[in-house]
Amino acid sequence: MRIGIDVGGTNTDAALMDGITVKGACKTPTTADVSSGIIAVLKEVLRMTGVAASEIQAVMIGTTHFTNAVVERKRLLEVAAIRLGLPATRALPPMTDWPNDLATTLGRHTFMVHGGHEFDGREIAPLDEKEILRIAGEIKARGIRTASVTSVFSPVTPVMEQRAAEILLNEVPGLAISLSHEIGRVGFLERENASIMNACLADLSAKVVSSFRSALKELAIEAPFFISQNDGTLMTPDYVERYPVLTFASGPTNSMRGAAMLAGRKEAMVVDIGGTTSDVGMLMQGFPRESAVAVDIGGVRTNFRMPDVLAVGLGGGSLVRDDGARIGPDSVGYEITSKALVFGGDTLTTTDIIVAAGLEDIGDRARVAHVPAKTIATALDTIHRMVDEAVDRMKTSAEPLPVILVGGGSILVSRQLPSASEVIRPENASVANAIGAAIAQVGGEVDRIFSLEGTSRDVVLDGAKAEAADRATKAGADPSTVKIVDIEEVPLAYLPGSATRIRVKAVGDLVMA
Repeated sequence: MRIGIDVGGTNTDAALMDGITVKGACKTPTTADVSSGIIAVLKEVLRMTGVAASEIQAVMIGTTHFTNAVVERKRLLEVAAIRLGLPATRALPPMTDWPNDLATTLGRHTFMVHGGHEFDGREIAPLDEKEILRIAGEIKARGIRTASVTSVFSPVTPVMEQRAAEILLNEVPGLAISLSHEIGRVGFLERENASIMNACLADLSAKVVSSFRSALKELAIEAPFFISQNDGTLMTPDYVERYPVLTFASGPTNSMRGAAMLAGRKEAMVVDIGGTTSDVGMLMQGFPRESAVAVDIGGVRTNFRMPDVLAVGLGGGSLVRDDGARIGPDSVGYEITSKALVFGGDTLTTTDIIVAAGLEDIGDRARVAHVPAKTIATALDTIHRMVDEAVDRMKTSAEPLPVILVGGGSILVSRQLPSASEVIRPENASVANAIGAAIAQVGGEVDRIFSLEGTSRDVVLDGAKAEAADRATKAGADPSTVKIVDIEEVPLAYLPGSATRIRVKAVGDLVMA
């Protein structure tokens, strides 16, 4: 027995699973303090299923808190952004391309120090430890509580970042430090951005994890809890406190993983239709395809693991204009129950169109009797065209693929799509995100540049696979269930020594106590 919870901007969803069977699922409005919303949804799902709190073995939570904090520029700490790379990297100081308001919120405390490595482990310059000591004094004087440390090619050779962190902690005990090799991938500026962003969330991550703990304690649920991360795998609460940025895209990821389980498909397109937007992504081996390009979060380029998702302005609350020819991107959102025509409001939304067409029985159908048949027909064509175009844009070939519809707004799609081999709307589709959280596995990843000189590709690849599997096991996976789900090789012709970038991802089932 495990419970999956998804804390969204509008609703908090919960699903109680017995193995892969959904015993019960429900939604409640998300609350400002988070924990009371979680308590409400947990109480409701336990009440409706009749399951005792003591029977729950694990609770998995997906949250949008950290993404929202960055987007809204709220609850962020000032950060000492330390870069180890001089005399190289001088041209673009840290936070160069950041939005002005976000960089100002974080204080623009940037420091550049001699150090860093080449891709093959050779030093650019020795680490300037005296400079690190001076920076530690500055951090104390300015009252800064968190720092990020980024060294050139640290995913290959992390020793300078680790030594700098050691010096800083000796001088400033209690300083929260984010090391870039633990967070981002090889690309330097994006990795630095990701670690600065992680550092600014140090306070919030502790508070959010604490509110989750207190919610479970209040209901006497003693089972361990986990938080889902961007790639559809789980993290322990302690890990989330250290790496909150790894949860940024857990919402769409959970929906896609839930869709895969509910529909029983591992290779398919998923369309998650909410109140405001539709998220479209592609499933590969039951996991979302990962983005190959830098991902923009709150106006900042980053390069940690993120699903490749296309967001389209189509949802259950999207506004319908121009006699149905134009839909969205604006939406009444969570106010749909007061603003949509079927609920007594005065705004024509996509939900009103579906009710007027006789496809769903929601609210008062008499209130949309006046909507012209031509408007209804045009709006339905527009809805299906928007979904079809989005699916077509995300496919990697012209071959039709199954399309799985999930989310509360999945009722908008009522006919076949030209780009789909079939359209599937599984049972419990509206809480696919909570189900995705409940079935999440534990993962481990290696992303490094390897030199193939004096060795063979197979030896290097086997080593990377073993390391990824070991990381998954250390993160809490049952070693007997760990398998490699993704391998990516990119030969780097511009580097000497037959250099190849290799990324390997392993996942396994959570060890249940």
